[in-house]
Amino acid sequence: MHIAMLAGEYPPLWGGLGSATYHLCNFLSNMGHEITVITRKLKNGIRPSIKNVNIIEVNWLYAPMAFTRSYGKNAIKALKKLNSENSIDIIHLHCPLIALKEKEILSLRENISPVITSLHGSWLGERDGIIAARTHKESAVWKNPNDLAILLTARYYSKFETAAAKVSNICVANSEATKNDFCTRYSLSNQWNCEVIHWGIDESLFRPINHENDDDKLEYKLARQNEFGIEEDGQLLLAVGRLAARKGFSFLLKSIPLVLKKFPNAKLVIVGRGSMYKTLNKQAKKLGISDSVIIESGMEFEQLAKIYRFADLVIYPSYYEGQGLIPLEAMASGTPIITVNDGPLPEMVDESVGALFSPGDNGDLSMKIIEELDDPDLRKSQSINGRKRILNEGTFTQEKTAIEFEKLYKKIKSIN
Repeated sequence: MHIAMLAGEYPPLWGGLGSATYHLCNFLSNMGHEITVITRKLKNGIRPSIKNVNIIEVNWLYAPMAFTRSYGKNAIKALKKLNSENSIDIIHLHCPLIALKEKEILSLRENISPVITSLHGSWLGERDGIIAARTHKESAVWKNPNDLAILLTARYYSKFETAAAKVSNICVANSEATKNDFCTRYSLSNQWNCEVIHWGIDESLFRPINHENDDDKLEYKLARQNEFGIEEDGQLLLAVGRLAARKGFSFLLKSIPLVLKKFPNAKLVIVGRGSMYKTLNKQAKKLGISDSVIIESGMEFEQLAKIYRFADLVIYPSYYEGQGLIPLEAMASGTPIITVNDGPLPEMVDESVGALFSPGDNGDLSMKIIEELDDPDLRKSQSINGRKRILNEGTFTQEKTAIEFEKLYKKIKSIN
């Protein structure tokens, strides 16, 4: 099949949506499909190359939120031109980073091919995450133009999500929480044609440390000591994600002083790009924990994967997610995960692979970290269970995700 992907984010923009789209294209290509990705024109950077995957770049308005509409209109023009040259079998939209009207989607269905829409999350959910962050005094909310734009315009742009949800041939939510979120917020009936397919991760890249391998053991020891200054009896806590207020890193920092009273040699490493780098460093200094906090502005996947398996715990305090891939990367790496008992996260994480803390409760997060660090046998069991959940259950691998999407493509193609 020739599949046209309309994705507002695509590598080298490695956000959740861009990463998921890229890996889906990679596996679909290996299955023998031809894919054309229509995405926003790069301002800098180099696109990764995949066999049988072609990239069409379109212009877009460089403005928060408004880019989704300008990109959407230009993507439709490119899509029509593409179809006139190379007939399209399936159109796959990736929301919310593309804004199309009902009549535009219906026209695509009638004149080109069936439309499948992936729901990566909702603008109203993002807005509520920002409001929650603001409630907990995440100061960077007011410093981030994207967050401000979401706060002010999420209601307006949600109408485009409603359009996609209502008139696509089928929708695919990335979690039960996202599906329920759309049903509730946009008054969609229980008969709404929507399925759930979780996005998967690369289980070969994100792997546990091999304690039987001398090279692995040496690298583990040297990296912890030389890169992060972890002492022999110290603990490495890892948090990964974009440095934006709704990811909850400021909340996490507030939970660390209590942890350090019990484990004074613990170090928290935060890895992510974004506008909060200086803000988080200032907060760590104000809390008196600067010597125990390291903030890395970003790194290559291979290096990040090593830190995942060298860590004792991964902590993911996000206020809102459509799904969230970091918990899966932690589990695949054999590292227990602590995250929020809210939204889609309990669909992936339970006590067998980590711990869940109560939303907005710093004390509960501190105690969950302490309990995990205090019980090495528990963490060893959770490490084994996490990897097993990724591999044996097979729900959370990229290959499984691609297979499930291919089934849907064939299904809607056969009935249209």
